Amino acid sequence: MKRLSVQRQRILLGRHSFCVGCNSVEKKIYVHLNYTFPCVRLLNATHQIGCQSSLSGNVGVLHELESEENLDWVLTSGPNPPYMVILESRLFTRSIMMKLKEGSGRVAGVVVVAPNINPPEGFSPHTACPNDNSGVYTENYDPTLAHCNATVWNPLGNGLAYEEFDFPIFSVKDDNDTRVIRQCYQDHNRRVNGSNPQFPLCAMQLRSSMSAVTNTATCKRRNDINFSLTPDRVCDELGDFNIWASSRPMNTTTKGHKEFESVVIAAARMDSRSFFFDIAPGAESTASGIVTLLAAAHALRRATQEAPPNRTILYTFFQGETFDYIGSSRMVYDMENNQFPLDLDNIHSVLEVSQVYILIYLGLWLHSDPVSRKNSSVKEEVEKLVNGLKSASAGLNVSVDEPDVSQPLPPSSFQRFLLARPIPGVVIGNYRSSFTNRYYESMYDNAEYLNVSYPENMTSEEQLEHFPETVKTLTEVATLVARALYVQAGGNETQLANITADPQIVNQMLYSFLVRANNSWLQQLVPTDFTNHLADRPTNFYVGVIQYFSEPTTLVQYMLANMTGSVVNVTQEDCQKQREDKDDDQSKHLYTYMWVQGAAPPNSTEREGFCVRSTVHRSIAVSPAFELHEYTTSNYSTWTESVWKPITGRIFLVASHDLEMLTLGVGITVLLTSLVLTYVISSKADILFSSGREPTSATY
Repeated sequence: MKRLSVQRQRILLGRHSFCVGCNSVEKKIYVHLNYTFPCVRLLNATHQIGCQSSLSGNVGVLHELESEENLDWVLTSGPNPPYMVILESRLFTRSIMMKLKEGSGRVAGVVVVAPNINPPEGFSPHTACPNDNSGVYTENYDPTLAHCNATVWNPLGNGLAYEEFDFPIFSVKDDNDTRVIRQCYQDHNRRVNGSNPQFPLCAMQLRSSMSAVTNTATCKRRNDINFSLTPDRVCDELGDFNIWASSRPMNTTTKGHKEFESVVIAAARMDSRSFFFDIAPGAESTASGIVTLLAAAHALRRATQEAPPNRTILYTFFQGETFDYIGSSRMVYDMENNQFPLDLDNIHSVLEVSQVYILIYLGLWLHSDPVSRKNSSVKEEVEKLVNGLKSASAGLNVSVDEPDVSQPLPPSSFQRFLLARPIPGVVIGNYRSSFTNRYYESMYDNAEYLNVSYPENMTSEEQLEHFPETVKTLTEVATLVARALYVQAGGNETQLANITADPQIVNQMLYSFLVRANNSWLQQLVPTDFTNHLADRPTNFYVGVIQYFSEPTTLVQYMLANMTGSVVNVTQEDCQKQREDKDDDQSKHLYTYMWVQGAAPPNSTEREGFCVRSTVHRSIAVSPAFELHEYTTSNYSTWTESVWKPITGRIFLVASHDLEMLTLGVGITVLLTSLVLTYVISSKADILFSSGREPTSATY
């Protein structure tokens, strides 16, 4: 059994495995699809979501759905079910998909043609109340605020990504594959003058067989059943690593409470998702927050070194937040159990950067928790943080304001800290009472939506120097966040004028996340052995499973190290051994050392590497439920991803059922006839193959 990796190569390996030993006959029969993105199965404590095919794949006659009214052909009147339905993205709606789900006996699968431009009406396959039941707002905390009773944060959410479909659903790009599919449909399957199409018909096979079923408890139990030396797994827990760094060195060897240490957590999330596996661009929902916080950390590097504030700023990037706050719940759990270099008593306050892409006429909103604010000390500190943000906006083209103080927090990592204890905190976002993001957790939350575009005639190097309007607005937001963090940490306000985000850094990060990671700027910041992982496409922000390399986590780790660290003059060997020299055995407890390949000087192809010393660290971002073996708990995330067989798609011509039966009948007749002839010939062999004996005394 085979799992395909979170990276694109997983799909490619599964998809192209058919070419090993393939012959010319197969090539004449099948046309294989190259760039397909499947919907896969996920499971939690109570149920399963996603899609799957049969073990050998689902096969159906192609039918292009032109409108919702055209569904009758697929569901009732079409003479050749089951059908493989092809539809444009505008028809990929909850109404249509649920009708196809209800008539799944006549539906073999669905292929969604991804458009080249985003749908103007918006689309979000997430729920209207993201991470419901996993945040702080429960019946025990405040029944009036539970289940988005007060505020529906994602009004466009249709919940499709949380439905279960018993047939495969693939997305294909509107390119050569799509043209081949449509041409096959036009030539063989389209009705002409109201008459039904004649055989042979164009058919498609989609294969995405999932191993896990029912829920996480069931699949984890099946994982533990070992009948061989190399047992097959049926599911793996979602998770990866959180990335964090402190504004001043901190001993990471000793865990638990640190005396006289007070930290301000500056947080952002690192993950996103969409309906289809391997497509999670997360431009506004994720990248805008990451870039803003990274740029703020870079702007604070000099100020925190030359005029250190009283408190430590802890830059924290949480992974797996889409799936019931995996990363933040694990960090809180580790703090409560003395498995982290700090504990909850060390936390002074929290500032979380949510979706912060703004247009010139929009501003930012400062969200806080109305329940914890009933505590006078919490309320006082929240008001200080809010006032600090408002003061920091002076002179910037960014307006900030508070929504109604009775309004609950939006979905945020900060909620998991509040579940543990009342902590002062603010979530900053570009929305007041509902998300302005029209493509939340969808494949359309991309560079186009953030207006990150470049003239077509520009080279990659020229694009890195070209600043879209989005760069300017996010630079302003990053400056605001940096200044507010500095004041919240107890820094001197006279330093604020020196704290300004760099638009070039913002542009380079946006380009790396939303356009392509494989660029000259990012190549300088990573080790040589990592450059092969830099892709010529946007970053996939899906969290994936813990066993596999995660693209956004590693990119954030190297970016943060270069944004906040410093270059030290040590050898490559000492750098990789986490020391300044051969006698140094203390620095590794305070710093992390990374040898990066750097840039090549002019007229040279040899890069000049260097060592970056920083306070960047990784901490595990796997739900505590899996450490506690509590697979049915509602206290922590229990999401797992099914293991699957190679994922493939192909089209071919299929004969009528009558012709297939006739061919089968003729074949059986020939087989039986040959068996009878063989028996008769074998039984009469002595007669049929005997020859007369020659006389013994024959003379010549």
